[in-house]
Amino acid sequence: MKNILLLIGIVIISLFAISSQAQEKTKKVETIEFKVMGVCGMCKDRIENAALIKGVKLAEWNKQTQLLKVIYTPSKVTLDDIHNAVAEAGHDTEKQKASDEVYKKLPKCCAYRDGVESH
Repeated sequence: MKNILLLIGIVIISLFAISSQAQEKTKKVETIEFKVMGVCGMCKDRIENAALIKGVKLAEWNKQTQLLKVIYTPSKVTLDDIHNAVAEAGHDTEKQKASDEVYKKLPKCCAYRDGVESH
C-alpha cells in the first residue's frame, strides 16, 4: 500500500513538473531589431501595425535609425512571418523586399525608394 501511494505521489509530482516546463517554453519571448525602410509618421504607423501579427507582443519603429524593435514569441511566430507582414504593407526589410505593386500604392509622401527624405 505504501509503495502504491509513493508511486502515485511521484507520478503527480512528475506531471506538475512537466506541465510547468511546457508553460515556461511557450511563454519565452525574444527581442530583435531589424532594418525597415520608411520616411514618416504614416510609415511608422503602417510598419508597426503590419508587424503586430499573432505572436508579436510589441512593435516599435524608429524613423531616425530605421530599426523596428519586435518582441515576439518564437513558438507562435517566426521572424520570416514578421518580415513578410511588413513587406506586404509596402515596406522593405533587410530580409524581404515589398512588391513593386504594393509599394506603388503607398502615399507619395511615403515613397522611400523614390528619394523622399525623412520627414
